[in-house]
Amino acid sequence: MPRNASLTFLAVILSFLFLPLAIAADLPVLTGRVVDNAGILDAATKAALTRKLADFETKGSDQIVVATIPSLDGEEIEPYANRLFRFWKLGQAKENNGVLLLVAPNDRKMRIEVGYGLEGTLTDLHTKLIIENDMVPAFRAGDFSGGISKAVDDMVMVLEGNPEELEARGERNQQAPFESDDLFFAVFISIWAIIFFGSIAVSVLPPIFGQKLGPGRYRWLGMTFEPSRRSSRGGWSSGSSSGGWSSGSSSGGGFSGGGGSSGGGGSSGSW
Repeated sequence: MPRNASLTFLAVILSFLFLPLAIAADLPVLTGRVVDNAGILDAATKAALTRKLADFETKGSDQIVVATIPSLDGEEIEPYANRLFRFWKLGQAKENNGVLLLVAPNDRKMRIEVGYGLEGTLTDLHTKLIIENDMVPAFRAGDFSGGISKAVDDMVMVLEGNPEELEARGERNQQAPFESDDLFFAVFISIWAIIFFGSIAVSVLPPIFGQKLGPGRYRWLGMTFEPSRRSSRGGWSSGSSSGGWSSGSSSGGGFSGGGGSSGGGGSSGSW
């Protein structure tokens, strides 16, 4: 093999070997329980979240970290979150009890990555409910601080052994009323049915059940009907140009991970 070709081949092999290290070097540094590199959290919220997550970790051993990055630079959020989780070694090495909440505002994506040891407690269903019910509505309203704070509250609640409220809230949201398009369609059909069947009833029922007042004139349900003449559109007319009937009236500190790992448990979302 020529020397130049050999060097080129060696360079390609080395690039593949060191590509993971190059990618990992672009991951942000773990500087605290809240790493807001995207700058979407106000100072008060960041301080409150840091205290809350520190207190939560002190009570037990589970570790939650919130991270925001401006952009994923074209990478899908699932592999990025898993790489970041492993790079930061969240949770304890033997327990794998870490959780990462990641938000990339420029890509309008978020993910909750759950360590191996917590997948049975903070399940995919729970993380999905937290994203859909806490984060997505708040983010759409521009309230990143509120959405992330609420998500952290619900994660802590579930990890402390109280998932019932979150699950009940999810069931209530699934039983929400019609969407606007469905409601409009239902109203349209109802109005059309009332007009169609009402015109038939007005033309047929008064002669059967009403009191005849004269030629083609009947009194029924306290109203006078004249379904005796065909209008130019083929329906019965009561004497008015539009047809139908009338009733006579108008009517929103730095630390390090313990060495835990994640296998891809959790959920992703977008807004």
